[in-house]
Amino acid sequence: MPVCVCVCVCVCVCHSGVWSVHQFQWLPCSFIDERVFLNKDNHTETRLIHREAILQFGQKGDAPVNRNAITFLITRSKLDLLQYVEGVEAEQLKCELHRYSTEGGYVRWPVLGAREYNHWFTCILRHSRGLFTITSFLRRPFDQPPPGGPDYQKWPPIPNREVLTTTVAMVIKTQTPSVKARLKFQQKLHCQFDVDHKGAKVTVEWHKQHHGERTKLFSYNRRTGQTQGSGVGLRAFAAGDASYTLASTMISSEGTYICSVSVNPLFARVDINLQIEEPPHVSLNVGPSLSLMEGNKRKIVCEANSYYPRDVEIIWHEQDPVVLGAPHPRSLENVILSYHRENRDMTFSLSGFFYLQAALRDSGKKFTCSVSHQSLKVPITKSFTLIVEGESQCNTRS
Repeated sequence: MPVCVCVCVCVCVCHSGVWSVHQFQWLPCSFIDERVFLNKDNHTETRLIHREAILQFGQKGDAPVNRNAITFLITRSKLDLLQYVEGVEAEQLKCELHRYSTEGGYVRWPVLGAREYNHWFTCILRHSRGLFTITSFLRRPFDQPPPGGPDYQKWPPIPNREVLTTTVAMVIKTQTPSVKARLKFQQKLHCQFDVDHKGAKVTVEWHKQHHGERTKLFSYNRRTGQTQGSGVGLRAFAAGDASYTLASTMISSEGTYICSVSVNPLFARVDINLQIEEPPHVSLNVGPSLSLMEGNKRKIVCEANSYYPRDVEIIWHEQDPVVLGAPHPRSLENVILSYHRENRDMTFSLSGFFYLQAALRDSGKKFTCSVSHQSLKVPITKSFTLIVEGESQCNTRS
């Protein structure tokens, strides 16, 4: 059944936490459940099951807003998930829920009232226009002792109308899930995290992945105090800011940057895709006005230099002099494109040229080179006007 989004004003203050003001009370979500089983060859397989769910904010015992869906009820803790989406409308969020396996690592979560064993879930919130990605860990205390072996082998089934009372234990967020940067600019890749208890033994790492190669850029272990690499300010790190800064972007800076935060037994990551886009520098080999003698021939070149990535389009147009009304430009058919040339900085250059035979009937025509590239909102244009002189005109002047 379709789920409507409810938006309300919510102000709630208590000793254990504060809910945000002017925020939605719940969100429709997709719960991607997992069924792990052994196949006929005795190999472990996982079947993904998409289920309807609600992410609801409130307190223990609240009635579900949709009794026909699974409800993940988030109760107050030190971490307020709504704070991370402040100012965002519910309709702008995409919500996804998953089970989370600790792979057999069972550690008592060090907060007041925590039990020896918890069921864990991840909640991923994405802005519909790609402005941020947030992953939070939802902790659901469980009365039973830890199972022997990996937890995913004995996950209990969740009925369709179940209410799962949880708290937010850890959050990681990036406001730069996709970045387009120019060359030789400083670029900050945002990564923010928080944990629901003080003194958490956090490990933060940055990796870069490109064309199958993975490189470690930075790591910090709060337990040992050991730091490797650079690019992250440790002063800001104390406030949960683990952003990574590229001092000067290059073509080789392109790739996927991974910010990961781990607090045993949890491991979170956000991926940031960095793409270099450098607009072309466009020039002509003639000035704004070109004078030729009738019958003379001239090579006219439009050069697009130092752009990235490689795909670029060069089109030449000609336009008759304005007499009555606005003349329509026509595409030139005799344009020749050079091969893409790769420069030392790995940018590209391309030229589009044609040979112009001067005729008196063409005098006053305007020729325009238009260059399009994905880094440009509108094409770059460069133009010149042709002036053709006949022999009689030259003789008259002399």
